[in-house]
Amino acid sequence: MELSEIIGEIGIEGARWIEEHIDEQYKALEYLWRNLQDPEAFPKLIVMNALVSYQLTGRGEDWWWEFAQWFSDNPPRELPGDYLRFLENSRYNRRLFNAKARRIERFWKGLGEVDLLLYYSRMEEIWKIIAERMGARPTSKTIVFSVKMLGYAGRIVRGEFHPFPFQIPIPVDLRIERLTRKLGGNDPIAFWSDVAEKSGVPPLHIDSIIWPLLGSEEKRRVVAERFGRTGEELVRLLE
Repeated sequence: MELSEIIGEIGIEGARWIEEHIDEQYKALEYLWRNLQDPEAFPKLIVMNALVSYQLTGRGEDWWWEFAQWFSDNPPRELPGDYLRFLENSRYNRRLFNAKARRIERFWKGLGEVDLLLYYSRMEEIWKIIAERMGARPTSKTIVFSVKMLGYAGRIVRGEFHPFPFQIPIPVDLRIERLTRKLGGNDPIAFWSDVAEKSGVPPLHIDSIIWPLLGSEEKRRVVAERFGRTGEELVRLLE
């Protein structure tokens, strides 16, 4: 099977299943919401965390669980100060604190008063707003990733599912770059946008399908069992 056929067979609902049952980032956000129950602070914390999710000193999954546990135990009273205190004491995000603190301050200056959950059904719009207020390229990894995580937040709080827009590209990091080259592509954004168009699955959902499989034998096994021959084909392709 071609890659786009495999992704198409899994589909948006399959991607949703992977997000909600396999993605540790989604599980961490569910845990935080159960403990925090603050619809104003919750999405802002998540977007701030996504905007500084680079140059980590541990696995991304561990970083998001550290974040969720910290704010479950220490509900924020004053943002962005409480977030900066968390970042300063983080085990998994110790590098480039000053640069990341400036990003948080810029976010707060531009978006601290915005009700982010209003944009859950208008994700393309908030994607452009975040990029503009942060002075960043819309295709930048952390900008795109912040919208993905905001989408998770909206789904968890609202209890309703809106697929990610096709216009928002895949977050590009070293793993995605390497996988793109392995599969015969050069430009990751163009390559995965083409797969999205052919498969009918938006790039951010494709990210959810492939990302957990790149570093976990156990998750590859779960996907192969859940999606049968299609899952097995995908696992073989990504190995």
